[in-house]
Amino acid sequence: MFLKVLGLPVHVLVVHAVVLFVPLLALLSAAYVALPRFRSRLDWAVGALAVIAPLTAWVAVQSGERLTDHQVARGFQGEILDKIYEHSRYGDLLFRYTLPLGVGALLLVALTSGHPRVPRLPNWAVPALSVVVIALGVASLVYVYLTGHSGADAVWGNTF
Repeated sequence: MFLKVLGLPVHVLVVHAVVLFVPLLALLSAAYVALPRFRSRLDWAVGALAVIAPLTAWVAVQSGERLTDHQVARGFQGEILDKIYEHSRYGDLLFRYTLPLGVGALLLVALTSGHPRVPRLPNWAVPALSVVVIALGVASLVYVYLTGHSGADAVWGNTF
């Protein structure tokens, strides 16, 4: 399921979605925190990205594992395999930061929605959650870069 679509590796296709949606989630979550008067305009986008970004990161990890298994079965070894494994470790960490970022962003949207069914929390809850969301956003951005760079290095190396 996660190996090919229309003859192309799923991983190669889905990583472009990760590179788009994870930074968008991090940046819009930061804007949601920093610009409270625009929250009513950003809430739908943050909510949608909080679901889409971790989902694309998960599909990238799953398809990357399938692609790695396929390449090992084809006889890949040595330095290229080391680069692939480094890329895989970064991808796993990216997912591990993106998932809680998505959950935190959804919680932040819910807690600041003003909906009557949302319980009243202590005054420090929203600022504390905001700090966590910003920190997870920064970590996600760092790992998008590290994962993408290590993947490009594994594929392209010093060809340019």
